[in-house]
Amino acid sequence: MSDSAVAAVVFDLDGVLVNSEPVWDAAKHEVTERAGGRWRESAGTEMLGMSGPEWAEFMRTELEIPLPADEIWQRVIDGVLRRLEDHVPLIPGARQAVEAVAARWPIGVASSADRPVIEKVLEAAGIASLFAVTVSSAEAGRGKPAPDVYQLAARRLGVSAQDAVAIEDAGNGMRSAVAAGMALIAIPNASTPVDPDSLALADLVLDRIAQLGPEVILRAGAAGSARR
Repeated sequence: MSDSAVAAVVFDLDGVLVNSEPVWDAAKHEVTERAGGRWRESAGTEMLGMSGPEWAEFMRTELEIPLPADEIWQRVIDGVLRRLEDHVPLIPGARQAVEAVAARWPIGVASSADRPVIEKVLEAAGIASLFAVTVSSAEAGRGKPAPDVYQLAARRLGVSAQDAVAIEDAGNGMRSAVAAGMALIAIPNASTPVDPDSLALADLVLDRIAQLGPEVILRAGAAGSARR
């Protein structure tokens, strides 16, 4: 990928645009406790990157919730949406960064979040119209770190994954984007632990999304091309 050959940019959602991992954890914890399961403090981290069907089955089996997986999924989604009604915790600078990038390239979302949550967050933030495509892992196949969701986002954008730049905060997401063939900008989030090996995959690492703009995207694209 040359400096001028970036064709699209794909954002993760949770932890990159919105600080919603604590919201997911709270909803999953609530469902587990109310249904008589066994919550553990490591559960939220263990489920990072999983698609909806994957984490619902994890909760049924690993957290011993005596409900069908599809009912667990619905209860968690309802809990997340209820919490987002009160407040969508958009990360400072996210809207401005999205607007700046969308003015230059088509952009997409490739998220482990389920479609109702993706749509709720983007609409509440007033940025839904800026995204050409949005993809949930549940629609793509396997959750992160498998490359499925980023590969599908690239196909829907009509570009080669190798000509796209991904924006990620979590280790499984970073591995997913690189496995798909994309250049990677990492923006670690304090709510999400990142292992050093995953962070080392990034072509650029930023402290905050407010630093993201077209010049940074081009630098990452060039670095990703050189890495490959």
